[in-house]
Amino acid sequence: MNNSNRHQSENAARAFIGNACHFLSAEYLPKIERCLEQLNDDQIWWRANPESNSIGNLVLHLCGNARQWIIAGLAGQTDNRRRDAEFAQTDVIPRSELREILRTTLAEVEAVITALDPETLLEKRMIQGKEVEILHALFHVTEHFSMHTGQIILLTKLFFDSTIFQLAFPAIVGNKATLITIRPPDLSKVACSCLICLHRSRCTH
Repeated sequence: MNNSNRHQSENAARAFIGNACHFLSAEYLPKIERCLEQLNDDQIWWRANPESNSIGNLVLHLCGNARQWIIAGLAGQTDNRRRDAEFAQTDVIPRSELREILRTTLAEVEAVITALDPETLLEKRMIQGKEVEILHALFHVTEHFSMHTGQIILLTKLFFDSTIFQLAFPAIVGNKATLITIRPPDLSKVACSCLICLHRSRCTH
């Protein structure tokens, strides 16, 4: 590889690392926090049925996944993940505590990612019993966060009237959304394709 191509490759690797951090900390985190701000603890931990996940479960799941793949998988810390517990949790963790868990996790994840040497992205690591490239791990955690952030937004919208339609884009929303009477969302009115992985049996990460 000549110097020009090597330089381009390094720039691409740095851009990928930078964008992974941006999406996790500057895109998905604020959107999830925006959702949590609008809900009380009962809503955050509401489940449609025993086989479905609450927003609280999804936040714990995101943190568990990111810790296992990035903090343990890439930084070499001990993997203490108890994946089933992320979905089994039904006791309410207060909103403020849940938000702090999310913020702390993503701060640690960002520290690991930003410390990566761009030239190591194709190196292999053993994560979840599989040998994967560092690039794969970054890509996986980013898209996994994207998927479940969308589900959190969807569940939040179901508690609100139409004024919350732009929930994911707080800069566009003029006023704080007003909660209507708390009620269990009618999931039968939502297209099935929007509910992929809301059931814990369908997400294997």
